[in-house]
Amino acid sequence: MRAEQNAGRVVFHVPQEETLEREGLERLQRRKLAAMLEHVRGRNAFYRRKLDGVRFDAAGDPVDSLPLTTRAELEQDQGDHPPYGTNLTEPLTRYVRLHQTSGSAGTPLRWLDTAENWEWWKRCWGIIYAAAGVRDDDRFLFPFSFGPFIGFWGAFEAAVALGHLSLAAGGMSTPARLRFMLENAVTVVCCTPTYALRMAEVAAEEGIGLVGSPVRALIVAGEPGGSIVGTRQRIETAWGARVFDHWGMTEIGPLAFECLENPGGIHLMETDCIPEVIDPQTCVLVPDGESGELVVTNLGRWASPLIRYRTGDQVRATRGRCPCARSFARLGCCIRERLDNMLIVRGHNVYPSAIEGIIREFPQAAEFRVRAETRQALSELVLQIEPASSADAADLARRVAEAVRDRLNVRPVVELVAPGSLPRFEMKARRVVRADGSS
Repeated sequence: MRAEQNAGRVVFHVPQEETLEREGLERLQRRKLAAMLEHVRGRNAFYRRKLDGVRFDAAGDPVDSLPLTTRAELEQDQGDHPPYGTNLTEPLTRYVRLHQTSGSAGTPLRWLDTAENWEWWKRCWGIIYAAAGVRDDDRFLFPFSFGPFIGFWGAFEAAVALGHLSLAAGGMSTPARLRFMLENAVTVVCCTPTYALRMAEVAAEEGIGLVGSPVRALIVAGEPGGSIVGTRQRIETAWGARVFDHWGMTEIGPLAFECLENPGGIHLMETDCIPEVIDPQTCVLVPDGESGELVVTNLGRWASPLIRYRTGDQVRATRGRCPCARSFARLGCCIRERLDNMLIVRGHNVYPSAIEGIIREFPQAAEFRVRAETRQALSELVLQIEPASSADAADLARRVAEAVRDRLNVRPVVELVAPGSLPRFEMKARRVVRADGSS
């Protein structure tokens, strides 16, 4: 995307490939899929086994005639062929990057990338930045620990490659990061929604004003909070800046973004992937607009590919021309929740993101934690609420309990805890504690 001045305002131009109508977009996907399959079939041991005997014509056969790939298969493969498994298309000496998943969904997966793969990562992040209206003079802050978790590694290196001053703020306290950000006139912050709120909380404690600072945008990822209305509004109010949501996975890549023109939902980058939404029980495709599990075929990461990968994320996808000029599939409410995060409370399905959406509507609630417990043989939803120091704690507990009961049809047990007693997080927050003690 390029920008130019027109009558005193900045106008962004979307690359032609991203503005293809559905028919043209599907032809592009088919060409890329055919080339990827030809490259991978004979060189990648994992997919050579999976695709053995599978007849598939990329020009015309439906994509759902290819077999699904699951995380369990990848974990098993890495267990059987340690440490990296066999989903490698190139000789091991060609790989230059190693990252691993956070482990929040089970055993951490190790994921390798070649230099070509990594260039693709950076190109995808360039699309994300352009869609968010990033300008040539923007300065970036990346307040996360630069460890083996993918986090914002690709985002950082893409910003550097695009010529932006990019501040790596790992190994710093939150107050130090805030001062570092303001001293260097940062305009764009990349972090999790949870850490955006934590930085705002610390800024208030330190007497640091964020509203009116140079920061004009936050690109958030790692959690569904960027498109949870209550969480998003709290961040934007505290910072006086626009939130842009983003979705990706260590194993699948940075494949979804929020555009400048149409807030509150994200596009799947269909120039670089083929998304499907399936019924998680039958694995049959569901119509646009219906809830199901997101399945993604990556078209650009050939050295460590994924074909029809079950992400475990529950979504509703719609298609049509967006005001940003793209026809990419759009997740209007972003990632609703991981299917394996769902809690069952007295026969009701309850998603932690729905609970967060309610609690974030109460500015008097500084932090919270969800506990799923069994009491007297009955399942209970226990909400631990940390009130702000100025809050009427008893009134807050009553109103939160009523809101959850009225909107989720579950009567929670609300426990008030001391200010500052609940954990804070830099990366993915783990606010749900199950009956077995797992989070």
